[in-house]
Amino acid sequence: MLRRSRGVWRRAARHPAVRRVRERAVPPAARLLRRSARFARAAHRSAVQPAVRPAARFLRPHARRLHRAVVAPAAGSLRRHAGVWRITLYATLAGLLISVVTIGLAGPWESGRRTAEHTRAAELTAERHGTTAAGAAGGTAGTTADAKGDREAAAGGIPEPMAGPVLTPLPEDGPADSGGSGPEPAAGPSAALAGLLQPLLDDPALGTGVAATVLDVATGRELFTTGTGAAPPASTMKLVTGAAALTALGPEHRLTTRVVYDEPNNRVVLVGGGDTTLGSEDLAALARATARALAGRGIGAVGVGYDAGRFSGPETHHPIGVNDNISPLTSLTVNGGRLDGSTHGPAPRAADPAAEAGGEFVAALTDAGITVKGSSAAPRTAPDGAPELAVHRSEPVAVLVERALTHSDNDLAESLGRQVAAADGLPLDLAGVSRALTGRLAGLGLPTEGLRIADASGLDRNGRLTTGLLARLLALAAAPDRPELRPVLTGMPVAGFNGTLRHRYDEHGGGLIRAKTGTLTGVNALAGTTVDADGRVLAFAFLAHGTASPSAAEAALDTTAGTLLTCGCP
Repeated sequence: MLRRSRGVWRRAARHPAVRRVRERAVPPAARLLRRSARFARAAHRSAVQPAVRPAARFLRPHARRLHRAVVAPAAGSLRRHAGVWRITLYATLAGLLISVVTIGLAGPWESGRRTAEHTRAAELTAERHGTTAAGAAGGTAGTTADAKGDREAAAGGIPEPMAGPVLTPLPEDGPADSGGSGPEPAAGPSAALAGLLQPLLDDPALGTGVAATVLDVATGRELFTTGTGAAPPASTMKLVTGAAALTALGPEHRLTTRVVYDEPNNRVVLVGGGDTTLGSEDLAALARATARALAGRGIGAVGVGYDAGRFSGPETHHPIGVNDNISPLTSLTVNGGRLDGSTHGPAPRAADPAAEAGGEFVAALTDAGITVKGSSAAPRTAPDGAPELAVHRSEPVAVLVERALTHSDNDLAESLGRQVAAADGLPLDLAGVSRALTGRLAGLGLPTEGLRIADASGLDRNGRLTTGLLARLLALAAAPDRPELRPVLTGMPVAGFNGTLRHRYDEHGGGLIRAKTGTLTGVNALAGTTVDADGRVLAFAFLAHGTASPSAAEAALDTTAGTLLTCGCP
């Protein structure tokens, strides 16, 4: 084999064309290489050798050892196995040639697809449509088309076969007609689902009274209900507040914190707009923008005031008082009045969040190069028509609603309730909030029997909701014609992953349930959505009161919600 290969190379070398290339191209290239070599040697002698001679003397013995240990054995191995390398090269080239020939013979091809495969697919499609391959092809089956339109014409206008849908689309006006191929779906409650849920809801851990509702989101069918009376909702009340805020304000609305200039008194006034998500960095940026605006007016020293009067009414505190779960009710706060730097969850609160925000603004304004007269901020009312120097805008209401639900943010929920009251022209106090939220629920067509709204966060145990209202609110938020309500669903915590459900559902249901939790002393609630074994989206609401152990009640509610995953209940 090797002898034949050497003979082939010798004959190729004697070919006239090879000789002409060698005679014409090689001598000029050789001359150029010789000149380059002479130039390199001269440069080496004049500049390089003196500089590298000491290093060369040091490295020479190491290089010799490296040559003896590595280079010489490797070169000998290559010489001994030269024939093997040649065989490998020839085999690779032969394999590539065979592959090219095989691919060509397997054709014809079009856009990376064999036309024979397309023709076969068209034949199968024609058979499914009740025609023969020849009839479907109109006498042209088996011919090769040059474009997609020609291919469809060759197949009698039948499109290429497509994979069926992975999920069956939800019907627009209820379940699809069975067409006589099976039993009609039941219209009333599901006895099978009741048989699964009722024993779980009878768990003593759920206290002295429990109410529950489960709905099929696509059809609105009430699959299960028990204990229809109104009960304290705890933080599931935030679902109502979120839906009302999205309806009244719109998902893109933003809350503003402004700085205006009281020119007669040479004073800037920080005006709160109810944004409880305003952080220290936001306030510092607002101060820098204010300093730039003042510098543009040629002002370097001002007095500072703050205006937290947007939330009117006699209440300065929530009915349960100030504690680690809620700050005093004010339209001006930084970090939600938290004193530990946290952004959600229980935390120590400032006694006067507006004054804390004013003091922090003064410090930031001083850092920005403005001299503050008096070195402190005082409560002041912003004059009507005062020019605006700077403004900070919150995240859109859609994001605020999601945050309030995910982290069960009481301060943000109470602020959103007041924003709804303002949009409806009602007083910005708890009475105005109650009227505004109730009116918004009625406007959405939701059942309001037994409804009593005591606050926007659910901290007041005097509030009352029904599980039917909560479940139907969640179903409405999923409706195709209500996209503005979608944050009510996307803001609910995901079981086992985030928010108030992060450390629940460790064994079953993690990632498959979204729900808003609710916890007060003796009250435990859970309302959300999930998907059952048949792929139906279900909305559920459970309200339990008279519970003795919060952890035991939560476990019982989680088990009940998780059972919905396994039920394909007709």
